Amino acid sequence: MTTVEVPHGSRSAVLRVAAVVAETADACSLVFEVPDELRERFQYKPGQFLTLRIPSDRTGSVARCYSLASSPHTDDAPKVTVKRTDGGYGSNWVCDNVKAGDELEVLPPSGVFTPKDLGADLLLFGAGSGITPVMSILKSALDQGSGRIVLVYANRDAASVIFADELRELAQRHPGRLTVLHWLESLQGLPSTEQLAGLVAPYTEHHAFLCGPKAFMDRVHDALGTLGVPRDRTHAEVFNSLAGDPFAEHVAAEVSAADAADAATVEVELDGETHELRWPRKQTLVDIMLDKGIDVPYSCQEGECGSCACTVLEGKVEMDNAEILDPEDIENGYILGCQARPITDRLRIQF
Repeated sequence: MTTVEVPHGSRSAVLRVAAVVAETADACSLVFEVPDELRERFQYKPGQFLTLRIPSDRTGSVARCYSLASSPHTDDAPKVTVKRTDGGYGSNWVCDNVKAGDELEVLPPSGVFTPKDLGADLLLFGAGSGITPVMSILKSALDQGSGRIVLVYANRDAASVIFADELRELAQRHPGRLTVLHWLESLQGLPSTEQLAGLVAPYTEHHAFLCGPKAFMDRVHDALGTLGVPRDRTHAEVFNSLAGDPFAEHVAAEVSAADAADAATVEVELDGETHELRWPRKQTLVDIMLDKGIDVPYSCQEGECGSCACTVLEGKVEMDNAEILDPEDIENGYILGCQARPITDRLRIQF
């Protein structure tokens, strides 16, 4: 049995696994038990994810982000779903080792892949385990809204379809609102841009959310582009394996007198509050906010998860790693707070 005596940092917590659900031959879900004293910290939005600390004989631990497939509106406990990947240490360790009653160290929910309006018409795309955050959004929208929801779900074959029974039941329960379109590679081959565009052409007024392998999402982006769906109505979730340790305690950096004198000034709006801060040019936005004790959203600090995405309203920044952002996102002012350093003397940023 896996037990964790104390968390490694002030941000993380130790949660007990209440149940392990076998979803398919290569995917399982972990249902977590959240004690009353942690319920507020572990409240989440549809489409967010948890970061798990996974033991490793080689490095001590690795951190992996797994999306919540549960809905905060319809499910009593948070549930993440993990699908094995070839050579994937984290996913294989979870599927091989975790049992009900085990304890895992977990960071609070994070991520921005979540609708602003659950009442809107939604066009959802998932491929393989990309269904996980999409499922959370789908169930939440059915419960909280009244809009129409279309799901395009691609898999290798029928046996690979995660949540097949649950999706069937939801479609039967909401026949006027939910349309599920399955695409099976074993029967139809890989979907082309043209085929995807033809499939969703009647739904171009919907807000699109997509998650899955890069090749699949590239085709979806191209398909939506050919149909004229605006970029501000298209939202993609991207995950990469984390190399660093987001569970480590933040240590404030020492700032030289020269760097302090040359610092920019930034006005940051977060959760309805505005903070005016000095921003040394060698530090990231997340770093300076943590130094001031501000509860800024972040997870990996490597530019790989998108938790710290925010918008530049005034001024300019440079970023070390922004590969998960599309060029159109950057043009629209989106940045990653954990990668951003100031160029201009004054900036205004909104989370």
